[in-house]
Amino acid sequence: MDHLFFLDKTHWLVPIVSEQGNWVDTQYQQMTLEEKIGQLFMVPVTSNQSNQERDRIKGLIKEQKIGGIIFSKGGPVRQAQLSNEYQSLSKIPLLVGMDAEWGLAMRLDSTYAFPWNMTLGAIQDDKIIEKVGQRVGYHAKRLGVHINFAPDIDINTNPKNPIIGNRSFGETREVVTSKGIAFMKGMESAGVLSSGKHFPGHGDTEVDSHKDLPIIPFSRNRLGQFRTLSI
Repeated sequence: MDHLFFLDKTHWLVPIVSEQGNWVDTQYQQMTLEEKIGQLFMVPVTSNQSNQERDRIKGLIKEQKIGGIIFSKGGPVRQAQLSNEYQSLSKIPLLVGMDAEWGLAMRLDSTYAFPWNMTLGAIQDDKIIEKVGQRVGYHAKRLGVHINFAPDIDINTNPKNPIIGNRSFGETREVVTSKGIAFMKGMESAGVLSSGKHFPGHGDTEVDSHKDLPIIPFSRNRLGQFRTLSI
């Protein structure tokens, strides 16, 4: 659909949304209730998975009509091959995601690692941040990824936080907001969806959410004071 981008800058979204919307409406009207429910699910996949696990994912695609997959560990060539294989089995094109905040190297071997957000946050020119986001987007798109669950827009306000740290652009909402928007603009200019996370903020917790349930015991006023500015 790249040809659709050669339009007036003030109206370029309109025909794209219209054409995509018509396609979505047509597909949706032809789907059964079970297929519609299946489209709500995105399941984790690794390109170094066993044959047994690969067959399980194939079953979910063909029988449960899942809507997407999110790739994690493995290698770029294996992921591209597996992505093509899974796409060929799906009636509706799969939404392919990754959690690649500083590029594909966050998850895959043999790939390029960009600077973490803490380094990017020290750069004064947001245009440089935008270019980094764009390059991350190019790499993801070349691998068939549609959405990158990045950037991390937590405000790094608690030095005891064990999981955010270098993943944050900084300690103030102004820095995090400006850098986060620039990064997202860059990625989306490459044709890859972005996802600012983790509102209302993982930067003020003292436990790792992968291992425990963080609690933020503050008032609504504090939430309003430290949340990122409206995009």
